[in-house]
Amino acid sequence: MPAKRKEYSVSAEADMTPMIDMTFQLIAFFMVLINFSDSDQDQRIKLPSSELAKPPDAPLESPLTLQLSEEGLVLIGGDKVRVDEMGPRLQIERNVIERQPGKKVGDASVIIRADARTKTGLVQELIKQCQQRGFEKFALRVKQERAP
Repeated sequence: MPAKRKEYSVSAEADMTPMIDMTFQLIAFFMVLINFSDSDQDQRIKLPSSELAKPPDAPLESPLTLQLSEEGLVLIGGDKVRVDEMGPRLQIERNVIERQPGKKVGDASVIIRADARTKTGLVQELIKQCQQRGFEKFALRVKQERAP
């Protein structure tokens, strides 16, 4: 009687646990390093340059980013609104801030990113509209240039 051979099954599957663990560690690492302030920027807005510009010392409290195009349109929350029609939109932003516990509209910082070709009067009008709704803190953004 011929001898029977034992059949062995060979598994070619590797343990994926260390690779998955490393992937999640890398994701967490890059999430910590990502600069989310750039996500509020519209690439159509070309900021003016300044050698005197410096980054803020600390993060701004309750930032509200308004991007002013050359045509006088304010880009806010994916919408385009004319400067003279910003009143109702700013009132909505004010209401949102005031509904947060311990927050006042005067504590919020309005960040204005105006295109380099925007007329100065439009920037002033936008600031005036904000002040009429109780906003007091403003930051104007420019492109930082290194001195030669």
